[in-house]
Amino acid sequence: MMRRILTVALLLLSFSALACGKGKEIKLLYWNIQNGMWHDQGNNYDSFVEFVKDIDPDICVWAEAESRYYTDTCTKMKMPEEQYLPWNWDILAARYGHKYTLICGKRDTFPQVITSKYPLQIVKRVNGNEDDIVVVHGAGWAKVDLGKGKELNLVTLHTWPFAYAYKAEDQKESAAARGGDHFRSTEMKYICEETILSVPSAGKQLWLMTGDFNAISSVDNFHYERDLQDPAFLVHDYIRANTPYIDVIEKKYPGEFKKSTLSGRRIDFVYVTPALYDKVVEAEPLYEGFAASERDPRGKAIHNFCHPSDHYPIEIKFKL
Repeated sequence: MMRRILTVALLLLSFSALACGKGKEIKLLYWNIQNGMWHDQGNNYDSFVEFVKDIDPDICVWAEAESRYYTDTCTKMKMPEEQYLPWNWDILAARYGHKYTLICGKRDTFPQVITSKYPLQIVKRVNGNEDDIVVVHGAGWAKVDLGKGKELNLVTLHTWPFAYAYKAEDQKESAAARGGDHFRSTEMKYICEETILSVPSAGKQLWLMTGDFNAISSVDNFHYERDLQDPAFLVHDYIRANTPYIDVIEKKYPGEFKKSTLSGRRIDFVYVTPALYDKVVEAEPLYEGFAASERDPRGKAIHNFCHPSDHYPIEIKFKL
C-alpha cells in the first residue's frame, strides 16, 4: 500500500513538473544600436555578434540599423554604395543564428530592422499619408510566425528626436513652443491608428510595440518631477489612454526607474497587449558588459557619439 502511495505521489510530482515547464519560451532583444553599430563596424562586428550570441534571442529589433559614418569618425559614408547595413543584415544576422531579416520601418537613414529565428512578414510600412502627416524615421508593422498557429504582431518605430518640429521655419521659436513634443505625439497617434487601432479586438491578440520613442512617460514622473501637463508626456499619455498596450518595464518594476539611455532618460519602451503581457516571464534593460555605455572622449567633435551606443538594450522573455 505504501509503495502504491509513493508511486502515485511521484507521478503527481512528474505531471506537476511537466505542467510548470510547459510552453515555448520566446526571447526578444530590442536595441537602438547608434548608427548601425558604428562602434564595432571596424571590428567586423565581432564583439556585437558575440554579445547577441550570448543572449541567444529568438527575435531582435534594431533601431538606427543603418551604417552612416566611417569607422571612428563623424564623416558620412557615400550612400548606399559604401554602407554595409542595412543591405547586409541577412549576412550579419546569420552569424548569430537568425535566418530571417526584414527592414520594418524606413523612410530616411534611421531604419528599424527585425531579425528572427522565425519567419517574418511585413504587413505595413508607416511613413505618413503624403499630405499632413510625416513619420520622419518611418515605422513598421510585421508579423512573426511562431509556429502552431501562434503569431506575433510586431510594431517598430523611432520618433522625431528634436525639441523643434520637423521642418520648422524657426527652430528656436518652435522649440520654445514645444513643437517637437507636439510633432512626436502626431507621429504616435498616426502610427497607432495605422497598426493596432486598425484591428478589432487587438488587445486579445499578441502585439508588441517597441522602439526609440524619444519621449518620456508620466508614469516615471516620480523620477522627473515635472508638471503632469508637460507636453513631454504627450506621446505616452496618448498610448495609455487610447490603446490596449501595457508598458512592460513600468509594470514589472513599479516605482523603480529604469533608464534606457546614458543621459539618464527612459525613452526606449516595450509595449505589449494584455494577451501577451500574461505570458511575459521576464523583462529588463541590460547595463553590463558589452551593453555598458560611455561617451566618446572627443565629445562634440564627434557628435557626442557613444560606445557602443547611447542607448541600452532591453530583453524580454515570454512563454507561449
